[in-house]
Amino acid sequence: MKLSIVILNWNGKLLLKKFLPNIILYTPNTPIYVVDNGSEDDSIVFLKKEYKKINIIKLSKNTGYAKAYNYALKMIDSDVYCLINNDVMVTKNWTSPIMSYFKNKKVDIAQPLVLDFKNKNKFEYAGAAGGFIDKFGYPFCRGRIFNNIENNIGQYDNSINIFWASGACMFIDKKCWKSLEGFDEDFFMHQEEIDFCWRAKNLNKNIMCISNSKVYHIGSGSNLSSDDKIYFNHRNSLLTLVKNVEKKNLPIVLLVRSVFELIAIFFYLFKGKISKSFMIIKGYFKFIFLFTKFYRKRDNNFPVKYYRRISIILDSYIFGKNKFSEF
Repeated sequence: MKLSIVILNWNGKLLLKKFLPNIILYTPNTPIYVVDNGSEDDSIVFLKKEYKKINIIKLSKNTGYAKAYNYALKMIDSDVYCLINNDVMVTKNWTSPIMSYFKNKKVDIAQPLVLDFKNKNKFEYAGAAGGFIDKFGYPFCRGRIFNNIENNIGQYDNSINIFWASGACMFIDKKCWKSLEGFDEDFFMHQEEIDFCWRAKNLNKNIMCISNSKVYHIGSGSNLSSDDKIYFNHRNSLLTLVKNVEKKNLPIVLLVRSVFELIAIFFYLFKGKISKSFMIIKGYFKFIFLFTKFYRKRDNNFPVKYYRRISIILDSYIFGKNKFSEF
């Protein structure tokens, strides 16, 4: 099977300079594409000068994670795509274990173990050892519950089925990608991989974390502000529920989730983080504004139970369970 590596870049010359050599070294004879999302630094000049064999797909402006990949993958002929952030360091033979699953048709979407580049003994927030969500749409991972991140001591070295794979390093079968018509571009960025994987699960696609492969992720490589991340994460998480929760359960799920949103607003106010409270409010009003548009996107085909836990907020803050192994 043919694999293509597709790196999304936005003003990331320094990150490309740091991490691209490892991808080239440890993935020989594999086509590599850099999708430049309207960078204003000299990323393109750098690539053309230093890496003439790298394929460049240039967009005129920053269209966000979802739209940029949707545009780029239409231009790439491959059996499997590896979508990878520009702030990820790969390791020797990182693609081989994952590609063996694709070759044997055991998986449609996959991720490696995602570890912290700055503290290599820890899992990294964005994906860790595979993602799940609770009934009210809050994501968590093997190795990460909210901001509680575990040390990697081999406790998740088994490859398992997961609910969502990390957008920091995600392998996708081309047929699966086409059947889902790519990411939902209205997300712009954040949570689009969860919506994508949820829709894949609804079509009985198999999603796995392949533990024999590992990468190291810096996180926050895009320099997006923490306030903006809160806005997109809260807004898009709510919209994901609108698209994918079974109709009869949607009202109660959104009602409870709205209570949690209100609690989060007051939590940040109590901490004196007024801007973060404002971003949650802003995200909630945008969710209301977009509700009808996203409701119309529903396919009303919900064959799988999507949640592993009822509420990780209760698990973590009430019962003190902050490790996946405690569930």
